Amino acid sequence: MPKQLTIIWHSRTGAARQMAQAAARGAQAIADELRAGENFILCMLRAEDTGAEALLAADGLILAAPENLGSLSGAMKECLDRNYYAVLDRLNGRPYAAIVTAGSDGQGAQRQIERICTGWRLAQAAPTLIVPMRAQTPEAILAPKTVPEPWLERGATLGGTLAALLL
Repeated sequence: MPKQLTIIWHSRTGAARQMAQAAARGAQAIADELRAGENFILCMLRAEDTGAEALLAADGLILAAPENLGSLSGAMKECLDRNYYAVLDRLNGRPYAAIVTAGSDGQGAQRQIERICTGWRLAQAAPTLIVPMRAQTPEAILAPKTVPEPWLERGATLGGTLAALLL
């Protein structure tokens, strides 16, 4: 039976989207290396488009979103809130990882994601990856982002880790 890794992302300025794409590249690279073929399904979904059925179809999850004002981005939080009770006690034990892009520390968003995933009884497969974008002024915060290559590599490694766990 095929294993599905679902990457759910939200991004306004591009950083979390780039990290989600890097995770997808890393996951696919490991699946290809392991010659998983049809035994591996990679699904990328915007948070706004994610419903309970997509969460239930996933054997593993990666959540990628920015921290806004010390909290998880509204669109990702809304996705998790909207689907919380529909999947409660139905995702138990599935591995997950999270990526937070942040102006500085990202810890508020990290706590929120981890608390929600604990409530869903997911198994944290790797520490949350916090990507510091160092945006501190209104102009820098709102500007389109380009994630430095070393951070994209870490995102790819995270995606590969989740794929390897599933396969």
